[in-house]
Amino acid sequence: MILIRQLPTLGLLTLVLLLSACTKQGIYDTAIGWERSSAGLEADRVDVGELDIAYLRNKEPADGETVVLIHGFGANKDNWTRLAGELTGEFNVYAIDLPGHGDSSKGLDLGYRFEDQVRHVHRILEALDIGKTHMMGNSMGGAITALYAATYPDQIRSAVLFDPAGIFKYDSELVDLVLEGDNPLIPKKEGDLKRLIDFALEEKPFVPWPIYDVMEEKAIANQGVNEVIFRAIQDTGYDSAFRNDITRIQAPVLVVWGKKDRVINYRNAEVFVEQIPNARKVLLEGVGHAPMIEVPVQSAELFREFRVALHGRNETR
Repeated sequence: MILIRQLPTLGLLTLVLLLSACTKQGIYDTAIGWERSSAGLEADRVDVGELDIAYLRNKEPADGETVVLIHGFGANKDNWTRLAGELTGEFNVYAIDLPGHGDSSKGLDLGYRFEDQVRHVHRILEALDIGKTHMMGNSMGGAITALYAATYPDQIRSAVLFDPAGIFKYDSELVDLVLEGDNPLIPKKEGDLKRLIDFALEEKPFVPWPIYDVMEEKAIANQGVNEVIFRAIQDTGYDSAFRNDITRIQAPVLVVWGKKDRVINYRNAEVFVEQIPNARKVLLEGVGHAPMIEVPVQSAELFREFRVALHGRNETR
């Protein structure tokens, strides 16, 4: 999802005039480039065996720790741009397109269960020479982050889980729809992207025309791989092994959840906190499934406060 920061009226008009002769794809490319650049990010790629992985990183290295950002199902690295823009001055930020998503390889047989995706992320971080890091994940990416922290405890300084998948003790509106054969998270036809955004987000960011059109075309083109990925994470999403695995997490964990989440019931936050040692939760009023998109400044500040508290705790030991 491409998220354009609110522009002053004059600036927006100037942009429209400058781009009025361009194709929709050209406008899309210009807008996403502007958004990344204003957040202090640039795009790059890395080969990881058979995988071609796209990612965003700081344009200028920061004198600070590393933060790795893991998006959710059907999403991509640009879901993190607004939050990343709050952090690139202090941290070295990496937002990765997971296999099957964004501009990365999209083979149908790559393996998309949570444990498969943890292995993919591990190989990607090795290829990028990323050592110990903070990791944030949203939805499916939250489950991957939690399982990564349990599998590779020496590599994670802290983990922030935004509305994570993996535990579904309490049902949501999405569960009812999927059981009826209607999945709003997989666009198939015109109008489905707007429905997805209305369903997933309570606080919707400004997205100018014709960005939505290109986003929807890309989402519809990804329908096949999205269906494969959704089935894979469904298979593992109700697996009791996930609950047991996350009890092995050693790093401090912050669970952040929007109380207006229609995709995954926010009451599952309590189960995560019960299962993960040294975890705490923050519930956000008036926020949906993606706090880092809906309230990026607040989300970044929660991470900063969490990190400061961790440093204080370590100093007293």
